[in-house]
Amino acid sequence: MALQGDFLEHLQTLQLLGAEAAEVRLRQDLNGLQGLIIPGGESTTMARLMDEWDLREAVRDFVGCRGAVWGTCAGMIVLAKKLREDRPVPLGLVDINVARNAYGRQVDSFEADLRVGALGGQPFHAVFIRAPMILQVGEGVEVLARLDDGTPVAAQQGKVLVTAFHPELTGDTRFHEYFLHLAERGD
Repeated sequence: MALQGDFLEHLQTLQLLGAEAAEVRLRQDLNGLQGLIIPGGESTTMARLMDEWDLREAVRDFVGCRGAVWGTCAGMIVLAKKLREDRPVPLGLVDINVARNAYGRQVDSFEADLRVGALGGQPFHAVFIRAPMILQVGEGVEVLARLDDGTPVAAQQGKVLVTAFHPELTGDTRFHEYFLHLAERGD
């Protein structure tokens, strides 16, 4: 989704992996796609632009038709079922409760090595920038990665993937590869 945020980094990573990738700004841009990444950025602005460009229901329909969606950082906020804060209104596509900017301001950004079984044995070096926090995980949501204190930072429900961090900023393409496989699945 190329409305706002760091969509270009995702696009470049997908192209590096040989995937055909397109910028989605309008409802019709979803036609023929198997997957959609909602990038990091500013969740309130992103949600407002989705409403202005009639993308909110289009994304829900896309997931309902078995399309895969991945939300990174702000994208995770947009996809959540519930937010601790009263804005933005989330899409409710993954059963998680999320707190925006839960780790603090820009200066409180951090990096961590995560064990992610779905990606193999090597740790994934994750970059957290004004990151949201998953406060609660609902039934049917699989936690893919946690911080050392046990806080979930990556989760999946069906073909909806969320990460509280920015894999597109690391040079490690494993999360993008995982998402491409998820998008290619026919279930």
